[in-house]
Amino acid sequence: MSNWSDLMQPGTNQQDLADNKPAKTKQGARYSVGIDLGTTHCVLSYAEVSDIDDEQFSPQVMAIPQLTSPGSVEEKQQLPSFLYQAHEAELAEGSTSLPWTAKPDQLVGEIARNLGSKTPIRLVSSAKSWLCHAGVDCKEPILPAEAPEEVERVSPFQATTAYLQHLRDAWQNQHPEAPLEQQDVVITVPASFDPAARELTVDAARAVGLGQAILLEEPQAALYSWIEKSHGDWRNHAEVGDIILVIDVGGGTTDLSLIAVTQQDGTLELTRVAVGDHILLGGDNMDLALAYTIKAKLEQDGKRLEAWQVQALTHSCRDAKEKIFNHSDADNIPLVVASRGSSLIGGTLRTELTREEVNRVLVEGFLPRVAVSDKPLSRARTGLRTTGLPYAQDAGITRHLAAFLTKQQGATAELDDINLPEHATFLHPTAVLFNGGVLKADALGVRLLEVLNSWLAAEQAPEVRLLMGADLDLAVARGAAYYGYVRKGKGVRIKGGTAASYYVGVESAMLAVPGMAPEIHALCIAPFGMEEGTQQELQDDEFGLVIGEPVRFRFFASNTRREDNVGTRLTYWNNDELSELDEIEITLPAESRKPGEIVPVRLCAAVTEVGTLELQAISQKDGNSWKIEFDVRERE
Repeated sequence: MSNWSDLMQPGTNQQDLADNKPAKTKQGARYSVGIDLGTTHCVLSYAEVSDIDDEQFSPQVMAIPQLTSPGSVEEKQQLPSFLYQAHEAELAEGSTSLPWTAKPDQLVGEIARNLGSKTPIRLVSSAKSWLCHAGVDCKEPILPAEAPEEVERVSPFQATTAYLQHLRDAWQNQHPEAPLEQQDVVITVPASFDPAARELTVDAARAVGLGQAILLEEPQAALYSWIEKSHGDWRNHAEVGDIILVIDVGGGTTDLSLIAVTQQDGTLELTRVAVGDHILLGGDNMDLALAYTIKAKLEQDGKRLEAWQVQALTHSCRDAKEKIFNHSDADNIPLVVASRGSSLIGGTLRTELTREEVNRVLVEGFLPRVAVSDKPLSRARTGLRTTGLPYAQDAGITRHLAAFLTKQQGATAELDDINLPEHATFLHPTAVLFNGGVLKADALGVRLLEVLNSWLAAEQAPEVRLLMGADLDLAVARGAAYYGYVRKGKGVRIKGGTAASYYVGVESAMLAVPGMAPEIHALCIAPFGMEEGTQQELQDDEFGLVIGEPVRFRFFASNTRREDNVGTRLTYWNNDELSELDEIEITLPAESRKPGEIVPVRLCAAVTEVGTLELQAISQKDGNSWKIEFDVRERE
């Protein structure tokens, strides 16, 4: 699936666009609140935003009350991103009460994960990854994906809303004097989240009353957290010419970003220069790989597992994997696979997960030693497949990293302070920041650095420095809270603008030729680095806009063409220069005109202060305008 990189974030309405008003922080807000809306966990961090300096700013993580089992409420720093659809007779009356409600609408958090590990057909997981699935309507009830008909389903949007609702209610319970809708709220998303997924995330925030929330890329949030935790000392660990590679491997995605350290008038500056593709590859894949390893081992003994048992085994493997990684003396973890047999004890299958299996499957399988010239493997897809997430075809994270650094070799060419050797075949990072729960395992982090340094050594480049001090589980939420502080003109801001150039397809006027479709030109509407809070009108081009009937808009992106300007028209490009994004099909209102009428218009593109692309077609006759909506997920 193609993606919009970090360009598309919902935010301003049409009037804001016309007035070119940047998004503003909440007036009178007492707290800056950061929410990490993760694939496997959610975290909320906050800090008061009074007159303090960068060294004094210190966000804290809110302990989140949640059910851990029926009738038992505990406070935990993380809210597991799981939702459980309990059977009506499964839970006793009053056993799901929370401090703020006697009967919550949805069971989320630790209790959902615990109950779902025993009955996985009722468990909703990875809702965040589903938000970025172009092949489904994310507001339709489709989860759990393989549940039988008797299990009530919810949409990815509903699940996301449920997690935010729980966080909002928990906050209100602990801070009744400071309603969350009156605070500065920053919600994080993968840097590579596509426009519809970003739109859905903000829609979910609005659904729980957080219409003021803005979005921030997770890798940037991780770096903000590292800066904040240094209490002003980060400048002693970064120098002009550094290229910081942020590797974020979470439960559902692998997110890659490059941030350059430059200087302006003797002051260090940070500029995000590139982000990677949206890669559905993370801890969930690893847990599933271990489950299938155990399944194969059981089948060698003549024991076959049903699909629901594999799901349950996946959750058991996650816990066992963490024990092996976190405890050096844990070489074998027992596993019990439940059965539907009449005898609870006699129906279970017993096996174990070993350290050798974890190293072979996860370290060697997901982080293989490869050359920097290696590319992710691709195979022809089967014509028919079951409904599911479009996971990356190649599980080798190191191959995806090699492809990213090679593709971004020229990303810093325009920066005076960055000098890449002429013989370089890929962009040489000088420092690495890890993020994401997966990289808490030392074995995985060590292997990543080993492979990356082998590429650098082959080109006589120095080894990367590992930036230490970040809490891989909590950094994103803490960094998001710090970003709210930065938005008030304090602290250190990471500059970026758009991380790719974006184009709209324009059909050329030509005589009809049998068997030949009209040529499509790519018109640049947002060049690389277009700053937030700016807009540009294509003054020299006039187009015909079809109104009143269904039409399709084609869009393209390039994270290698950095020289194009607004209005640049491409009549030819190589496959690796431009990638086509999801097509948008809409019917623009005819107003007082006839359906199908072609109206002469000029285009105006803007990037809001939070990074949203707004595209308007403005009539040259009467000044009427049409806005091209970017929500491409809802199906008729």
